[in-house]
Amino acid sequence: MRCRNGSLVTLFCLAAFFSLSWYTAWYRDKEYGMDSYEKQFLELQQRLFHAEQENQKRSRDLSTVLDEIKRAVAEKRNAFENHTVEEIKWKVLNMTSKLPMQFTSIYMFLPHLLGHEDSLQPNVHYGHGKTGASIVIGIPTVKRDKQSYLMDTLSSLFLEMSAAEKEDCVVIVFIAEVNAQYVNELADNIKNNFAQEIQSGVLEIISPPSSFYPDFATIKETFGDSKDRVKWRTKQNLDYSFLMLYAQPKGTYYLQLEDDIVAKPDYFQSIKEFATQQTSDDWLILEFSQLGFIGKLFKCKDLPHIAEFFLMFYKDKPIDWLLDHYLWVKVCNPEKDSKHCDRQKSNLRIRYRPSLFQHVGTHSSLAGKIQNLKDKDFDKRALHKPHLNPPAKLSTSLKVYQQYSLERAYMGEECFWSFSPVAGDYILFEFTETLQLEGYLFRSGNIEHPGDKLFNTTVQALPAEHYGIIQNFVQSYSYILFHTGKFQNGIAEGKISSSLGKIKAIRLKILTESPVWALLSEVRT
Repeated sequence: MRCRNGSLVTLFCLAAFFSLSWYTAWYRDKEYGMDSYEKQFLELQQRLFHAEQENQKRSRDLSTVLDEIKRAVAEKRNAFENHTVEEIKWKVLNMTSKLPMQFTSIYMFLPHLLGHEDSLQPNVHYGHGKTGASIVIGIPTVKRDKQSYLMDTLSSLFLEMSAAEKEDCVVIVFIAEVNAQYVNELADNIKNNFAQEIQSGVLEIISPPSSFYPDFATIKETFGDSKDRVKWRTKQNLDYSFLMLYAQPKGTYYLQLEDDIVAKPDYFQSIKEFATQQTSDDWLILEFSQLGFIGKLFKCKDLPHIAEFFLMFYKDKPIDWLLDHYLWVKVCNPEKDSKHCDRQKSNLRIRYRPSLFQHVGTHSSLAGKIQNLKDKDFDKRALHKPHLNPPAKLSTSLKVYQQYSLERAYMGEECFWSFSPVAGDYILFEFTETLQLEGYLFRSGNIEHPGDKLFNTTVQALPAEHYGIIQNFVQSYSYILFHTGKFQNGIAEGKISSSLGKIKAIRLKILTESPVWALLSEVRT
């Protein structure tokens, strides 16, 4: 466009020129904008495509998870077989109306129990249902392949307990076996040996129903342990939990022991005083032995929570590991170091010294395992008692163990210890001079080896002159057998009548084979 000079025409030309320039610029911007929107649209389309692929992947994952859930539901349905919804609801939510154990979530951890009405009801063989005790003592015991220490453990506990302390205590022996014949025989044996304690209610004997234990063949092996060991430690976790829950309503404190220990004198009073003297109620465990699960004291009110934790992980780890994990969960901060954690746990786990219980079992409840565990903090009493005995020549057919000779025992320097006796074995004391003896005492076993006693063994005397058959004595060849000269519960003690005259020798004669070693801790002639 060409504009001539003139104001009006000039203005018109300028306006037309600018309008055309603006339109040209606008049109170019429009074309550029269309390209930009198209590019954004393509990007959006690509994102939607990727999102659709991701959703398809997640859908496949969800389908897999749903299949797993369906499988789990099917397994649970089998576990709940033959039970109505109302029955299951009653078992899980209202089982405390039927059970003595205040523990409503146990079916979640042990679903195999749902098929058995009385799966958590213990078989009470002997007991008066005593409650209100200061200390409840729990002792689980199982059948051992070699040697049982249970009777010696109970003897040690009751021997060191006064009459008043027995009234303030309940001892529960949990026979953790389901073989009815074995359980009944052991229960009757305990009753026969501790009739007074059964009658007074201080001693109770229980066992689990046969349906209590799961199928141990399905337990997964962990930590490189053998299948037998995994089964052993898994069953042990269940045994401790069952016993804790039964004991919970019976007293103020619960003391966990094992069936192969000995107790220090005045242990009951020491435990009670130490517990009541704690300045804070925050503690969870008071330890009266440094070994395993021996001598651990809990508040009975804490037992349901502790047992619940054990049952949550009973297949995974041993009981002492689980106990330490329980403390870790309670007080340890994962953002702090292990030293801080140990300090925090020490406020919940308080150690008493010296130890009040010593482990004496050699043969573990795990078949084939030898376990020589000793508590170094245990305040030992003398393992032998010396006496001034007359000079004598000593001999024995028994095989002596290491330095524990008959000569040292007779001199009061050490106990006499030998391998397992057999029928016909003997221990002979031949006096240098004939003596008029007033009596004798032979004590077998000691505090660390209470089971190594002489069984079915007689005490015989060789008179200086031949007496034949006389009143109150029976002649055995040239030796005289005392009517009172027989070992009872590991001890032979009696007086010697002056009518017998002087004695040339005394002989201990073993009549039958013994399943244990023989140990003489006291010899007095």
